[in-house]
Amino acid sequence: MDLFDYMRQQTQEKESPLAARMRPTTLDEVVGQQHILRKDKMLYRAIQADQLSSVIFYGPPGTGKTTLAKVIANTTKAEFTQLNATVAGKKDMEEVVSKAKDNLGMYGKKTILFVDEIHRFNKGQQDYLLPFVEDGTITLIGATTENPYFEVNGALISRSIVFELKPLTDEDITFLLKRALSDEEKGMGTYHATIEDAALAFLADAANGDARKALNAIELAVLTTDPSEDGVIHITLEVASECIQKRVLRYDKNGDNHYDTISAFIKSMRGSDPDAAVYYLARMLYAGEDVRFIARRIMICASEDVGNADPMAMVVAASAAAEVERVGMPESQIILSQAATYVATAPKSNAACEAIFAANRVVEKTRTDPIPVHLQDAHYAGSAKLGHGVGYRYAHDYKNHYVKQQYLPDSLVGQTFYQPSHQGYEQKIREHMDRLHREAEE
Repeated sequence: MDLFDYMRQQTQEKESPLAARMRPTTLDEVVGQQHILRKDKMLYRAIQADQLSSVIFYGPPGTGKTTLAKVIANTTKAEFTQLNATVAGKKDMEEVVSKAKDNLGMYGKKTILFVDEIHRFNKGQQDYLLPFVEDGTITLIGATTENPYFEVNGALISRSIVFELKPLTDEDITFLLKRALSDEEKGMGTYHATIEDAALAFLADAANGDARKALNAIELAVLTTDPSEDGVIHITLEVASECIQKRVLRYDKNGDNHYDTISAFIKSMRGSDPDAAVYYLARMLYAGEDVRFIARRIMICASEDVGNADPMAMVVAASAAAEVERVGMPESQIILSQAATYVATAPKSNAACEAIFAANRVVEKTRTDPIPVHLQDAHYAGSAKLGHGVGYRYAHDYKNHYVKQQYLPDSLVGQTFYQPSHQGYEQKIREHMDRLHREAEE
C-alpha cells in the first residue's frame, strides 16, 4: 500500500456512512443472528478456529451478510479477497484464482474469496469457480438476498453450507442505535445527541429488521438537527419520522390499534367490501404488521365466512399464506391483496362454521352413544363375530352413488347440523343433496 492508498483508506474510514463505520470487526461485536452465531454453533466455532469451509450467506438487506464476511477477513490468516458480482467479470476472477494458486503453491496459504451479490453472476461465471472451490484453491463466501437454491448454481450449493440470516429484531436495532449514538470513535458520540424512547422505538420498528436503514436514519437525524437551547441535539419522534421518510402511524402491535384494525379488516371481508378490506390491509402493512398473521386471518375468514359458498376462497387464502412465507415483503402485499379481495367479493355462508359449533354443543351435552354396528370397523380380528359392519350398504353400488341408511347414533337420528345456504356454490350443494334424498325415496 503506497501513501496515496493509505490516505484514501483513512479518509474513507472517517467519511464513510455511519452504517459502514459501525460495522463490527469481531464476532463478539455482531448483534443478532444467534441461531447461527452462538458460541456453541458450528459457524462461530469455524470462524474462531479459522477453519471455515465454503459458505453462502442468504438473507434480507441489512442483516449482516457483508459484516460476517468482514469479521472473517479480520479473523482469518488466509488471503481475503472481495468481488462484487454486479461489476466483476471473468478477468477479475481469473486474477483471483491465479493469485490463489500462487499463495497456495508458494506459501501454503489459503485464499478466501468473498462474492457479494453472488446471484448476479451468470451460470458461466459460477461454473468457472466450481473446480477451484472443489480442489480447495479458494474458499468461497457468497452473499445473496435471493434464495440461493433458485439463483445459485446447484453444484456450488452442494459444495457450500447455506446459512440463512434473519431480519434483526426491534431489540437488536435498538441496541445498535444506542451504540451508534454513544460511540465517540466510530459513531455519533461526539455530537452528544439524545433520542426519545418513542423515536427510538419508531426507528427500530420502521427499519423492519434492516440495521443499515436504521443507522442511516439516525445519522441523518443527528447531522440535520440543530442543538436546542441547552446545547443538546434532541431526536424526537417527528424528527425520526422525517429521517426515515415514514409517517408515524398510531399502531401498537400489542394494543388496541392492533386488535381494532384486524377486526375492521375481517369485518370488511365478511361484509363484502373489498375497498375497506384493502385499506385496512394497507394500514397494517404500513405499520409493519407480520404478513403471516394477516395471512392466517384471511384463511380463517375464508373458512368461517365464505365456506362452501365458494370453496376456492380457502384454496386462494391457503396458497397466499404459503406464498408470503417464501416471497416476503414488499411483494407479499400483492399476494395478500389478491387473497383479501377474493374473500371479500366471494359469496358468503357461515353454514359450515355453524355446523361444527352445533355438533360441538350436542357432543358436550349428550352422552356418547354407540356408533351404529353397521358402520363399525369390520377389519380387525374378532370384529366379524361381533357383527361389526354387517348390513352396511356401500354407497357406490347404488344409483347416484348414494343410499339412504343410518349414520348418526340412535339418539340423534334426524338431527341436522349442516344446512347449506342459498349462496354461491352452496346452493348447488343444497340442490344436489335434495335431489339425492328425493330420488332415493322414489
